[in-house]
Amino acid sequence: MSEIKQVALITGANKGIGFETARQLGKLGIAVVLGSRNGSKGEAAAEKLRAEGIDVRPLKLDVTNAGDRADAVKFLEQHFGKLDILVNNAGIASEGWTGNTTSNTSVETMQQIFDTNLFAPVALTQALLPLLRKSPAARIVNLSSIMGSLALHNNPKSPIYNMKPFAYDASKTALNAFTIHLAHELRDTTIKVNSAHPGWVKTDMGTDAAPMDIVAGATTSVALATLPSDGPTGAFIHMDKPLPW
Repeated sequence: MSEIKQVALITGANKGIGFETARQLGKLGIAVVLGSRNGSKGEAAAEKLRAEGIDVRPLKLDVTNAGDRADAVKFLEQHFGKLDILVNNAGIASEGWTGNTTSNTSVETMQQIFDTNLFAPVALTQALLPLLRKSPAARIVNLSSIMGSLALHNNPKSPIYNMKPFAYDASKTALNAFTIHLAHELRDTTIKVNSAHPGWVKTDMGTDAAPMDIVAGATTSVALATLPSDGPTGAFIHMDKPLPW
């Protein structure tokens, strides 16, 4: 059994914000399990982190695949016997950010996006909760988005008022609901559950027009993954500041 003090599982971690989250947590001395839908891409990403002295293990993990989720549980049980940090980072956005019409959003698009952005993190978290309970103070971070804020979507003065990709937005609103409900269930434990908005970041999803770099984009996830005992739970956070639901 590993003697590593803390272990973190990050989904969708072979690139972008997930990869940078893995790097930053690894630099803190945390053992990183790098989840990646594509096994070879995950191994390549892990090699880059190993070259920086980070203790990292790649894990093939398509979060929408029940078999992969079960394998992740077995892997963590075998190698660590617990899980200290779960970062539900994997997500998709297939609609584009502008020019969308809610009335024409197909049920198929809704199902595809919800499968990855909501149902998969819920299922993975539920499967891993027994291992998270074995940690002295586990942290669950759900990668949400400001696009999931109902208050801001309904405010004509907000920066997202005219951006309405319905399926993506609704999936993140629902993920925020999961955060609130699970945090309430676990309120009398040492486990903290929070939603993170990384910001508008230069990634495949965020595009090169985004104002934030990936290093900055990972800081909210890392902060919530390493919260002290008096830190928040059931919150929606960007760069240490709460966002409206």
